[in-house]
Amino acid sequence: MTQGQAEILALQALGWLAAEEDLLGVFLGAGGVTHSDLRERAQDPEVLAAVLDFILMDDAWIMGFATAASIQPETVLQARGALPGGADPHWT
Repeated sequence: MTQGQAEILALQALGWLAAEEDLLGVFLGAGGVTHSDLRERAQDPEVLAAVLDFILMDDAWIMGFATAASIQPETVLQARGALPGGADPHWT
């Protein structure tokens, strides 16, 4: 997956997250950002990586987004790997 493809998928994930109001609040609180900050930086690859990092924290979130986007759950992880910091080793 290219970085461009990953960014498109992450933007879709952000749209899904925005529609999940309670979950969006958790994301904003965890990142210490406001709705305004998120709108201004929505196309920043690092912000998009953070969106995917957040979704990847919970199997239910992964499955919810994957179902909504009609993709395989593994695609979310592949997209994360194509964004900044995605090649970093995982400790798990």
